[in-house]
Parts: sequence; structure tokens; C-alpha cells
Amino acid sequence: MRLSDDKISHLTHVVLKGLIEQKALVPLVDEGQIRREMRRVVVNELKLADSIDEAVKRKLQSYSKKIYEGTSEWEVMYNKFFEEETSKKGRG
Repeated sequence: MRLSDDKISHLTHVVLKGLIEQKALVPLVDEGQIRREMRRVVVNELKLADSIDEAVKRKLQSYSKKIYEGTSEWEVMYNKFFEEETSKKGRG
């Protein structure tokens, strides 16, 4: 996961506060409950992104021609495969 629990917690507080201040959201339940649900969604999406990242890297490593991470070829192929995997997971 790319974000710490503290960062995720801070993010949920900032986003919820902003939504309420802009009157884009009128809380019908406890704000703590809303933040917990927001946190759950963020954590699940980060886990999904990590699993896609791992799958893409395994796919790139499986090629008989060695493709080195950091090269433009690797970046292009990584982005292409990441988009494909994201679409397969219904997120693209």
C-alpha cells in the first residue's frame, strides 16, 4: 500500500470536511461512519492497484527479451498492461 494509515485518515478528514463546507454533502449519518467507509474504499482501491502493479510486473518479467525497469520501453509497456489489467478488473 502506498499510503500510511495516518495519511489515509487525514485524507478522509480533509475530503469530508471539504464536501460538507462546500455543501456538496449533507451527512445523514455520523461523520465517523462516513470516514470509516471512505477509508475502506481507499484501502481497497490501493490494494487493487498494488495487485495490478504486481501482475503487470510479473507479465513484463515473463518476456524472453529482458525489459529493464526505468527504460522508455518498460514505461510504455507497463502503462499499456496496467490499463489492460485495470479494465479487466472493471475499473477502467
